[in-house]
Amino acid sequence: MARLSAREKLLKAAGELFYDQGIIATGIDAVITRAGVAKMSLYNNFKSKSELVAAYIDTRHQEWLALYAKRSAELPNGWERVLAIFDAYKDHAEFDYENGFRGCGLLNAAAEMPANSPERAAVHRHKQEVKSIVKRELSELPLTHPNNIEQLTEHLCFLLEGSISLAGLSSDTLAIDRARTMADQLIEQSL
Repeated sequence: MARLSAREKLLKAAGELFYDQGIIATGIDAVITRAGVAKMSLYNNFKSKSELVAAYIDTRHQEWLALYAKRSAELPNGWERVLAIFDAYKDHAEFDYENGFRGCGLLNAAAEMPANSPERAAVHRHKQEVKSIVKRELSELPLTHPNNIEQLTEHLCFLLEGSISLAGLSSDTLAIDRARTMADQLIEQSL
């Protein structure tokens, strides 16, 4: 197995601590200790905790994109690829988290940040990217009312984000499966 760089160790440690304990509750010293690196390694890789948080947010999103790519790679149509988005959310929810699943790491991060912060803006961009994937996949389908693609996209994203929030609150990842079933029905009704 390849050795991790100091940056990778710091991101891994920050990811674990930020998700399990929260961003605000996690100090830089805890990240450095968990990573097992020198304090200067942190400042050689990240100018501030804010920059580390931004890298954490991006890393979480890239993890999800990789899960989605794996889930959707061999699927023949947009309908199945939309449903794969739900499957990838569930895959992310079922990671082996130290203190259990607490909901979407991006939404948790956004909840801790001030309203107009760059971190919240980054989470928003990532959620918009998921929404654009949903819309792109739906656009392949022969919808009865193609003008309703925006509305269907919005409904599916509400199901997706609502299910991940409920799954985190109730420690019930089956909420994502139930939302997937509802999404499947909505798509079927739109054809």
